[in-house]
Amino acid sequence: MQAHFGKVGTGTCLLLCCIISFFSETSGCSDSCLRTVSVFRSVPPEGLKIAALFLEYRDFTGFVLPSLALLLSMYLYLFTGDITQKGYEKKRSKLIRAYVPHAGGNLATSDSPPHPPHRPQLKYSHSATRASIRDHDKYSCDDTVLWPMSHRAPLGPPAAARFHRRRTSGTRDERYRSDVHTEAVQAVLARHVERKVAVPMPSKRRSLVVQTSMDAYTPPDSSSGSDEEAGPGDDMSGMEHWMSRPSQLGPVHLGSTSSSSSSTQSGGSGNAGRLADSLAHAQNHSAPPDVTGYSSDSSHSHTERHHMANMGTIARNTQKYGNAERMETGDGVPVSSRVSAKIQQLVNTLKQPRRPPLREFFVDDFDELLEVQQPDPNQPRPEGAEMIPVRGEALGVVTNWPPSLEAALQRWGTISPKAPCLTSLDTAGKPLYVLTYGKLWSRSIKLAYNILHKLGSKQEPMVRPGDRVALVFPNNDPVAFMVAFYGCLLADVVPVPIEVPLSRKDAGSQQIGFLLGSCGVTVALTSDACHKGLPKSATGEIPQFKGWPKLLWFVTESKHLSKPPRDWFPHIKDANNDTAYIEYKTCKDGSVLGVTVTRIALLTHCQALTQSCSYTEAETIVNVLDFKKDVGLWHGILTTKGLRAEVICPCASSPEALTVAIRRPVEDSSQPPGRGVLSMQGLTYGVVRVDTEERLSVLTVQDVGTVTPGGLVCVVKPEGVPQLCQTDEIGELCVCSVATGTSYYGLTGMTKNTFEVYPVSSSGGLISEYAFVRTGLLGFIGPGGLVFITGKMDGLIMVSGRRHNADDIVATALAVEPMKFVYRGRIAVFSVTVLRDERIVVVAEQRPDSTEEDSFQWMSRVLQAIDSIHGVGVFCLALVPANTLPKTPLGGIHLSEIKQLYLEGGLHPCNVLMCPHTCVTNLPKPRQKQPEIGPASVMVGNLVSGKRIAQASGRDLGQTDDNDQVKHFLFLSEVLQWRAQTTPDHVLYTLLSSRGAVSSSLTCLQLHKRAERVAALLMERGGLQEGDHVALVYPPGIDLIAAFYGCLYAGCVPITVRPPHPQNISTTLPTVKMIVEVSHSACVMTTAVICKLLRSKEAMATVDIRNWPPVLDTDDLPKKKPPALYKPTNPDGLAYLDFSVSTTGMLAGVQMSHNAVGAFCRSVKLQCELYPSREVAICLDPYCGLGFVLWCLCSVYSGHQSILIPPVELESNPALWLLAVSQMRVRDTFCSYSVMELCTKGLGLQTEALKARGLDLSRVRACVVVAEERPRMSLTHSFSKLFKDLGLHPRSVSTAFGCRVNLAICLQGTSGPDPTTVYVDMRALRHDRVRLVERGSPHSLPLMESGKILPGVRIIIANPETKGPLGDSHLGEIWVHSAHNGSGYYSGYGEEVLQSDHFNSRLSFGDTQTVWARTGYLGFLRRTELTDANGERHDALFVVGALEEAMELRGMRYHPIDIETSVIRAHKSIMECAVFPWTNLLVVVVELEGSEQEALDLVPMVTKAVLEEHYLIVGVVVVTDIGVIPINSRGEKQRMHLRDGFLQDQLDPIYVAYNM
Repeated sequence: MQAHFGKVGTGTCLLLCCIISFFSETSGCSDSCLRTVSVFRSVPPEGLKIAALFLEYRDFTGFVLPSLALLLSMYLYLFTGDITQKGYEKKRSKLIRAYVPHAGGNLATSDSPPHPPHRPQLKYSHSATRASIRDHDKYSCDDTVLWPMSHRAPLGPPAAARFHRRRTSGTRDERYRSDVHTEAVQAVLARHVERKVAVPMPSKRRSLVVQTSMDAYTPPDSSSGSDEEAGPGDDMSGMEHWMSRPSQLGPVHLGSTSSSSSSTQSGGSGNAGRLADSLAHAQNHSAPPDVTGYSSDSSHSHTERHHMANMGTIARNTQKYGNAERMETGDGVPVSSRVSAKIQQLVNTLKQPRRPPLREFFVDDFDELLEVQQPDPNQPRPEGAEMIPVRGEALGVVTNWPPSLEAALQRWGTISPKAPCLTSLDTAGKPLYVLTYGKLWSRSIKLAYNILHKLGSKQEPMVRPGDRVALVFPNNDPVAFMVAFYGCLLADVVPVPIEVPLSRKDAGSQQIGFLLGSCGVTVALTSDACHKGLPKSATGEIPQFKGWPKLLWFVTESKHLSKPPRDWFPHIKDANNDTAYIEYKTCKDGSVLGVTVTRIALLTHCQALTQSCSYTEAETIVNVLDFKKDVGLWHGILTTKGLRAEVICPCASSPEALTVAIRRPVEDSSQPPGRGVLSMQGLTYGVVRVDTEERLSVLTVQDVGTVTPGGLVCVVKPEGVPQLCQTDEIGELCVCSVATGTSYYGLTGMTKNTFEVYPVSSSGGLISEYAFVRTGLLGFIGPGGLVFITGKMDGLIMVSGRRHNADDIVATALAVEPMKFVYRGRIAVFSVTVLRDERIVVVAEQRPDSTEEDSFQWMSRVLQAIDSIHGVGVFCLALVPANTLPKTPLGGIHLSEIKQLYLEGGLHPCNVLMCPHTCVTNLPKPRQKQPEIGPASVMVGNLVSGKRIAQASGRDLGQTDDNDQVKHFLFLSEVLQWRAQTTPDHVLYTLLSSRGAVSSSLTCLQLHKRAERVAALLMERGGLQEGDHVALVYPPGIDLIAAFYGCLYAGCVPITVRPPHPQNISTTLPTVKMIVEVSHSACVMTTAVICKLLRSKEAMATVDIRNWPPVLDTDDLPKKKPPALYKPTNPDGLAYLDFSVSTTGMLAGVQMSHNAVGAFCRSVKLQCELYPSREVAICLDPYCGLGFVLWCLCSVYSGHQSILIPPVELESNPALWLLAVSQMRVRDTFCSYSVMELCTKGLGLQTEALKARGLDLSRVRACVVVAEERPRMSLTHSFSKLFKDLGLHPRSVSTAFGCRVNLAICLQGTSGPDPTTVYVDMRALRHDRVRLVERGSPHSLPLMESGKILPGVRIIIANPETKGPLGDSHLGEIWVHSAHNGSGYYSGYGEEVLQSDHFNSRLSFGDTQTVWARTGYLGFLRRTELTDANGERHDALFVVGALEEAMELRGMRYHPIDIETSVIRAHKSIMECAVFPWTNLLVVVVELEGSEQEALDLVPMVTKAVLEEHYLIVGVVVVTDIGVIPINSRGEKQRMHLRDGFLQDQLDPIYVAYNM
């Protein structure tokens, strides 16, 4: 009796092990009996040819098992895609020709070799989860059709040599070959050719294309000599190579080539802000009227924009963003100005008819409710009778059967000690080692003795009987594993075979460690060569692997073992219910479970296999499975079997149920196996329906035989109660037998659900008093008790109530131009939960020689094929570089690790195609606009329902101190003159330098005198008249303030303008020129430094300064006073113009009258309690809005001292502002969000150092953030939390709100209740409803009060379309009535259309007499339980967002900041984000903080986040460098500028993805 073992295959370590059975009955075979070869894995037809070839030509000299091993090895290379068919045929012919010279070339190419006179019978056993074919020619026997509709004639001998290979139960390396399935896929694709719509190809930066080229990759190892078919696996060509090779489990290092624009940041936050403010000159694209309309009438919206264009406020030039580089697609064609065309192409594609949608969500007011799934009346349903459990043949009883596995080893080791048990072959097919039964017996005894007596001490042995021990052996050392396995059995310890950890970061290694820890494993048995190859620390010790318990590594070679005493002998007892071994099982989610198999189950299983396969002595098998687990362990180590060419013998197995069914070898070769052609659509509904092979979406399956002897099998429903299925229904197979696993080690609950199942009939009664075991296999019982397997529970993907098999989808994908673009063995299919349903994701390794365009076309064709054949859409299809997918220790792909990387955004794909439009069909229905309801009806409805009208007001402005002398002055210039006379030496302004020192200051008298000299300059040198406009182009400082009051003294109208930036003059100077021209300035005043800058060559190249009005340098002021100061007479006259750029990119000047200025300053003074004794720190830009008022006006009016801190100084010294507040003991301070963000990021790690420097913020009672947007709660909370240890009270941080029509509506101030925070339902907000929810509720959105309403301000919430008042439960536009409202926009062209609409609006119902100003912001009022200073309940104003920026999508109103918040949370590498709509598509722009290789990871993460949280499908995802999103000086995003830059192809994006 002899057996041979050899090594074949690539990274999966395919093994040829030949083991003799210990349980066979003594047969009549002599010593010269036939060596029969059995190949059990899903070996294809050529494997049968090789086996038969060896038997037929066994008499030729020299053609023995070594050559067979080489030939089979070459074919396995061919089958796994590592060698071409042509290369294989060439090597095969060359190898055989040496032994069969007379055969010539015919032998190498013939489908069936010549028949020798005496052809032996072969038994062939095939392990598979499903024996499935797509072609009737794929089996080597005459096909018997089980179903009456599919009768076919028998096939001829050539077809008998063909076989379709399917995956095994152990790994995912096995691939699919089916000519018919490929033809079906090609037929489907051909149908799409004529009606094919071009899919817009994603745009990729050149540097990213270079990095994903074939030159950037490490070429995959291959031992086939075929370059074009080389797979990415490792060539494990021997033990020495295995020990010396580096770990290849991690991703390869890609090239470092990158563009200049990506290697450096495109400007910091400061540059981004200056760039944003300067981009107002860029040309604007008119947005679709349905999303940018300000009012209900789209024509009105167009008129508004047209009017603003006439004002010159959006006359922008084309702007280049940063260091813009030419972008190109995979075909190398530059894509200049092709963005809009691609978007239009995408829109056209999405207009194509799609699959009818499923039952949708419906909208009831603002609640999205999931309707109960109604069954499709047309879906197939099972119609057969209830199935009857099928029992296998009785297990035979033999008198001389060994009572246990150890007894069998003892028998053969003593009776036939010199009989060869195992022969190990090297890669060349030469014998390496022959293990006899005697050696196996003696070595196993020696190892058992050492395990029990040489580990630990005599008093405290490390291993006791019943303990668990890990077996860690490589797949090229079956001898050591076999000795260790039987040694553990003899020592009565439980072996736990696992894979060899090649590195500390092996995919799934941590889960293996958890299993070892739960099993209490402290000792690991391994071989000497394996021990040397394990990773070592610097001290030479084996480090503790991640998640593993501390192990003692014990080498099992005899030279390391002590010889047992002669009187010691292992106790061999009969098989019982003690655990024999534990086999690990990797679940779908990546967790590892240990299946326990008892000794009686082990013995019974071996008996059943021996009886089923009729195993006898002296037979030889060839094992190409992993011999450490599953079928490879059962047949290769525990039993043996033979091969017959007439019959293919697949078997169905699982770790829990062991062998479920196996096809018996039949003596009569005319009896073909069972076969059925099933409708794939029926299978997705779990129903067996016979179809014709002419259909494209069919699945041809063959049986896996009958139930193993001694077993009882039934089919139950996969979910819920284990009820018996009907005969034509797909369910999970359950087995009742002694020969099954008994439990999941240490998991009682899971054990009960799997190993203790009691199936019930339709009537509810138990079908058996004994427990069944769930197998995890899906299938049905056919005629004659034949078992058919259609898939595995782990490979099941449930999409919209239909079941899809991952293996079928893989086969379809590989049938699209197979092996041309991806590797056959490196593709993964799994599902992810998105929007309450499972979505299919396909990930494959791309060949490095594939071009971008070819790969994208292949991806498009795969999507079409899967959609047509399986009737399901693919959510994401990603291609990753070669050798980057996580591998199992055996070299296959680790599915759960790949899924985890996808969910974490760590796959780093080189190509990705998202298809949310086609596969997400359960979106809520679009909101239907109700028939127009009049505002009067709305108001009556609110009154009837008890909702009060949303209106509130601040305290009366007339309630001022009688001692306040300032209120008697109507003009601010008069106030300054009065203060210069009464308190000449009182310091009004103090300017700090970047080091925190006082650089300059101004008293009342100094400011008055400097203003006089400026007025003299304007009158003498400028020759200006009363009412002339003067542009003040100054940096933040004292000069700006003096120039402003000098203009008032001269009777001129000042306009503050931000000066051009010296490092970015080409983009910032045009904005200055535009403001000067639009404002009709008669003169420009500035400093000598800026004068020089304006006359520089760089400035002259951008703007010709000679066409400007006169430029006056105020550094050289006249020393004499003007003849007389201007005394204004009209309080409603123009005091100054406030020019600003809105977040939508609109630049406009607001007219502020003297009355408005006085009322404004009085209101701020009352709210903040500002008096001459107070000091206020201001860190704001002084050019517009409340920042300008606080910087220039309030100190003169109130008399308090303003400590001025230019925000630009914080770029070099982030702690400047807070140190100034601390050192000067300031109680009130104002800042912007950009300043707060700069402090939060720049000082996050310096709080301890600042505390040591004496920074104390405990005196701060009001830290107000000035902005024109919704309060950023996350930023303010981070700021408060960060500086809490420095004394900052969280209640002191608040916000202010202002807009263009009213520069300050709310300001928290020093008195009054704390800011209120509410949580609203985000879904309700999309329908303009306000519903309060609890914190942490689903879809809750936190909103913070925007500050207390200023004195003299009235607010009402109105419908922006009907202009009717709304209730406090509605979201509407904030309208304001105040004495400090702006007077109107400064047009310069005499058009007053916008002025009457924005500044002089009236309600259409209710109080129609009051004149209101429309802020353009959406918000709501909420009466709180807090009380104000007057004892009345406090009304809080909550700002939600700008009306102009709100997006109307699917009939609902979305606010960009909400979507952007979700996107930023989606991935750690997203630095910033901005969204905007275009042609009803949502465009998301994200800034990537990290390597460009992470750019494509963001696309699936962004798409999924927006779908989950907002029920919106992202149309375009743009990945850019940091600093591309324009931000103005107030820290607000300029989304419309970004939109224009994107549409004009000026962003230089890293990647642009167009979602299908």
